[in-house]
Formats: sequence, structure tokens, C-alpha cells
Amino acid sequence: MSKTTIADLLAETLANAGVKRIWGVTGDSLNGFNDSLRRLGKIGWMHVRHEEVAAFAAGAEAAVTGTLAVCAGSCGPGNLHLINGLFDCHRSHVPVLAIAAQIPSSEIGLSYFQETHPQQLFRECSHFVELISNPAQMPQVLHRAMRAAIGERGVAVVVIPGDVALAEQARSGGGGAWPALSQPRVLPTDSDLDRLAALLDRSHAVTLLCGSGCAGAHDEVVALARVLGAPIVHALRGKEHIEWDNPFDVGMTGFIGFSSGYQAMLDCDTLLMLGTDFPYRPFYPTKAKIVQVDRDPGALGRRARLELGIIGDVVETVRVLLPRLKTKTDQRFLQSARKHYVQARSALDDLAKPSAPGRPIHPQYLTKLVSELADPDAIFTADVGTPTVWAARYLAMNGKRRLIGSFNHGSMANALPQAIGAQAAFPRRQVVSLSGDGGFSMLMGDFISLVQLGLPVKVIVYNNGVLGFVAMEMKAAGFLDTGTDLKNPDFAAMANAMGIKGIRVEQSADIELALKEAFAHQGPVLVDVLTAKQELVMPPKIQLEQAKGFSLFMLKAIMNGRGDEVVELAETNLFR
Repeated sequence: MSKTTIADLLAETLANAGVKRIWGVTGDSLNGFNDSLRRLGKIGWMHVRHEEVAAFAAGAEAAVTGTLAVCAGSCGPGNLHLINGLFDCHRSHVPVLAIAAQIPSSEIGLSYFQETHPQQLFRECSHFVELISNPAQMPQVLHRAMRAAIGERGVAVVVIPGDVALAEQARSGGGGAWPALSQPRVLPTDSDLDRLAALLDRSHAVTLLCGSGCAGAHDEVVALARVLGAPIVHALRGKEHIEWDNPFDVGMTGFIGFSSGYQAMLDCDTLLMLGTDFPYRPFYPTKAKIVQVDRDPGALGRRARLELGIIGDVVETVRVLLPRLKTKTDQRFLQSARKHYVQARSALDDLAKPSAPGRPIHPQYLTKLVSELADPDAIFTADVGTPTVWAARYLAMNGKRRLIGSFNHGSMANALPQAIGAQAAFPRRQVVSLSGDGGFSMLMGDFISLVQLGLPVKVIVYNNGVLGFVAMEMKAAGFLDTGTDLKNPDFAAMANAMGIKGIRVEQSADIELALKEAFAHQGPVLVDVLTAKQELVMPPKIQLEQAKGFSLFMLKAIMNGRGDEVVELAETNLFR
């Protein structure tokens, strides 16, 4: 019987599972595995500048393909750099396998150079983490990890010391075989469906709240809304799946949502949550009955007390529920919610206008133009903070476009790395990163990777010289916004120096031409747009404390000699 190394077996198994690339930064404990990949020649090593980028990129690849993606980190610091990106992957429920190399097995527990304990470090951001200390553990441990990542939709981690990776094992007949794994259908029981149908039939004002679990269920959910006469509110991660071609849409709720979405939930007598774990408790109705449908039993009732919790896939549940329901003829609740939405949408669209010559560009206008000029099947990534707000409010979805962000984990610097992962998975599709200046500069080293990896990502930088969302939070709480300003370079000039096309935009009149030029360019482009620093992001539910907070901020600003900021705030948001 022939011999093979653990690293060779790992590479062969991943190749047989359809893995096309592995994201990471190689290093001593990973070198044997990297050499196995080179000799095998079936999996590309995606050499980035930072392991956090590797994890974010793998997560985006998994999100846009729906298949297992892989990242790797060398021992010690390489592992630690993976963690933030893996938290995002895990909380976004995308299948990612992380290969965490470890120090030599003989040195574990002896405070060796770069020693950490990955089994403990990764436990909170994974479904599975296990150390391979003996060749006989392969391939079973690897198969368990891959099945956990795919089946449970999250992160799995395999920890392998560098010397163990090079250890030999007898090659069995199957070699690196991988039996394909399919997702199961999760159907609710008939008794639960009967209870749900009876509850909905008794209800007079039903609102649907839809999240990422509605992926692939657009038509079924719209049909359900039609039968129930129900407005549809979406959580942020539900936008790309449910907002488009939807006559029942009343917008988003939450801190960056629409007043119409919030009101439709507040006024209903029954809230039906479909595939969402919407986290913000203050936005839930206090008097309505709440029903939740989710394939994850742990999500049921986590945010609010439920009248009924149902375990099931949204698409499967709605298909078998519809024949049990009576069509509602009273459309008054729906009509009222839709009227409110039209008004809210019109008010938001009024903000997406060009600014006066010499004035900073409104980010709403920039995002609206990005949406209008981007390809019909573009993939957008959005940085946490104000770029996510503008994406949520002004990017139009159509069933082909995708929108990816750190919407559950809320990490800065996610947009560029996620755009890198999405572009590698779909090299011929347009990928647009909506990057804040703070997020972009945080992991700016991997901007160079666009050239090295040959990825034509279009990076739009919202250059307002401030951590905008943080500054707004401080103002709303009545604090002077301190420690939020950013002294930025000319990002476009920097891009040109790196061999990437850079375009600087300082006037509203120049945006459209700049975007057309960027989107027509065959390679990567950075568009550096000077946007308004004092643009407000108002939540749909204005608390009395927030109103007091803004008043207190303005008083403090004037008393501290920052009255010019109050004037700029008014000019930016009131006198448009």
C-alpha cells in the first residue's frame, strides 16, 4: 500500500469536494500544505496580505456560491488574524473551513515560540474545532469538519501542527474521496401548520418580517402576502431576497430602516417572522401576537415572546401553508401601510439629489447613481456604518444582484475583503465595494491584492473624513464627537501609484461620468468621492432621548467653539 502525507490527503480531499481556492498567508507551519497544493495543481492559493482578509474573502465566496470556501492561517498570529473574519462568516451562516496550522506537536504546552491554543480560540466562532495530533485521525476529522460547515452553515476549524501535516499515512483505496453532501428539506409538522393557519385566519392585520432565510422563497412569500393582505417588512439581510418586484413591500425596519417598516410592525395584530433573527428588540411590536418560522430551533423566541414557533425552511413551510389559508378580502391595513411606504420612500428619494456647486456631495445621491449605473447582476459589498445605510436605502435589488456585508457581526473593513472573495468566485461579474474611508484604510494593504490577484473590483470610497456612524451615535447621545476625524490622503492618487486606476470626485456634477468611466474599465478602479461630513442618518423610531441628545450636542458644540459644525449640520441636512 502506498504512502501519502496528511497535507497531501487534505489537499486531495478539498479538491474532490470542489474547492477551487484557499485564502491565506503562508508561513512555516503551513508550508508543507502549501507545497501539497502546488504539486496537486487543482486548488489556487489566494495570497492576500492579511489573514483577516482571507477569512472575509472566504466568507464572501461561500455567500455568493453557496458552497464550501476555505481559508488558512499559520501558527500563532496567523490564526489570531483569522478570528474576526471567521466570526463574521459564522454569524452570517456561510460554510467556511479554516485550516489553523499549529506549532510542532512536540512543543505544544511548553510555551513555545508563537504558541496559542486554537481549540479554545476558535470555539466561540465555529460549530466544530478539532486538533489532528495523529495521522490516524485523518480523514475522519476533516470529513466531520467539512460536514459541520456545510450542514450547519457556519465555520469549522481543523488544527494541524506543521510536523503532523508532513507525517505519512497509508493511502487507502478511497484516497482523498469526499462523498457529496446535500442540504435537507426541513418541513414543519401538520399540527403546527394547522395552528398557524388558524391563527392567521383569525388575525385582522398581519405583517410579514422577512430575513435572509427567505433566500429562494421570493415568489412564495409574495403569494403569502397576497393571500393575507399583508405588508412585507424586511430585515437588512432580507433585502436582496424579498424587496424587488414586490407590490407588498413597505421597506426595512431597524436603526437604519424606514419609518413605514417600523409602523407596519407596530400597528399589526400578528407579526409573522420568516427566516429572520432580527436583533433589535425596541423595534418589535408590544401588543401583537408573534409567530416565527426558522430552520434553526435556537433562533425561535430569542428576541420576543412567541405565540407560536415553527421549525422549518421558509420556502417549504409557505408552500404547504398556503392551501390551508383563507384569502383575506379586507385590504385596509395593507393599503395604509403601502401609503405610508410611498411617503417614506419619496422622502428618502428627495435626499438623493445633487448638492450645490462647491458643497460636499450627498452620499445618498452617489449611491443612487451607483445603483442606476451598475450592471443588472452586480455584486455589492458595503462597509459597516454609513455605507451600509446608503446601500440599504438606495441600492435597487432585482433578483440577480447580491448585497453582502458584515450585517450580523458589524465589523469595520469588511467591504474590500468581501469584494475580493466575490470577484474571485465570479471573475466576469461586476463587483462593487462601497467602502467607508475608515473601513477602507483599516485593511488598505490588501487593496494591492487586486493587482496581484488580477481582480477587477470597483472600489467606491465615501471619503467624508470621519467615522460617520460613530460620530452620529455620539451626537444622538449628547456627546461631542471626539476621536472620530480621519486625516485622509488622496486615495485616487494612491491608487494610481499602486498601478490601479484612481478617479477623484469633488463635485456632484462629476459623479456620473466618473462612475461610467470606472464601470467601463476592464481592471480594478478606485473612485475617491468627497462626501458630506455632517450627513445625518436618522432611525425610523426617534426616541425622546435622541432628540434631547442632539440638542445637548449642539449646545456643547457652540460652548466649545465648534459652532461652525452646527451650521454645517444644518446646511447639509436642512437647507438642501
